[in-house]
Amino acid sequence: AALTVRFLTRRFIGEYGDMEFIYSHNLTVDGREILLHIWDVPGSQQAEDGSSEEKRIQWADSFVLVYSICDRASFNILPLKIQFIKAAKEGQSQEKVPIVIVGNKRDLHHQRVVSSEEGRLLALSLDCGFYEVSAAE
Repeated sequence: AALTVRFLTRRFIGEYGDMEFIYSHNLTVDGREILLHIWDVPGSQQAEDGSSEEKRIQWADSFVLVYSICDRASFNILPLKIQFIKAAKEGQSQEKVPIVIVGNKRDLHHQRVVSSEEGRLLALSLDCGFYEVSAAE
């Protein structure tokens, strides 16, 4: 949620509840106006029953999966999530589904438990994009 709010408002808010939100945002890319709809799902809600997750996957055209570089568990669930997304989306179409893995909390390097190299290698092995960022910065 912090990363989504930072992207949309350019402000950092450190604490969020465990709520799910859908945001809409206009963005200009290469001179074209694009309307984004962002379905922000907290990590704790991602472990719900498969039908809710399947509904979100069918709704979306692309995916940004965020983990904390300070939380190994948030990183370790990514391969399963990505396989689930690819099976649901690419099984229906021959097109590659755009997926980006984002390691957040880069500013907390002293608490890091997931290296940048691990993130890059995971993204490479799963054919995803990769970035490390700090919503706070």
